[in-house]
Amino acid sequence: MTFIQNLKKFSRTIIVAGSLCTMLAAPAIAAEYVSVVKDGVNVRTAPTTDSPILMELFQGYPLQVQGKEGVWLKVTDYENDTGFIHSSLVKKGDTVIVNAKKSANMRSEPNTTAPIVADVERGVVLTKLSAEGQWVKVKHSGGTVGWIFQPLIWP
Repeated sequence: MTFIQNLKKFSRTIIVAGSLCTMLAAPAIAAEYVSVVKDGVNVRTAPTTDSPILMELFQGYPLQVQGKEGVWLKVTDYENDTGFIHSSLVKKGDTVIVNAKKSANMRSEPNTTAPIVADVERGVVLTKLSAEGQWVKVKHSGGTVGWIFQPLIWP
């Protein structure tokens, strides 16, 4: 075989090997989100009731699960604060929180030309109803239903 033939053969081998590695790679694990089940729930510095309290959360507050230690969950909130919460104090997440710098417009339809039905301040928790493209249909605790652009809420 000539040098060129060897180079072509080697190149094909590398391409096949690379393709196999990509196909066999573990699929990405979807992030797990939970919501706090009642007001006054403590997030702590360590997975014990004796550890200092980092923050006190209200019902519906969304959290991302980072890991588990027994009956405790290591969680992170929308401001990237991390701590531990007892697993009995959360449920599978169905809430989002406004993460815009100041506030987000809630609109009657999933587009920027639709009428604004509410101006929702940063830190307000909403119940997620559905999604359409980059828009999320949400419900405020006061009953107002509308659409918010996904980049303005978390998760």
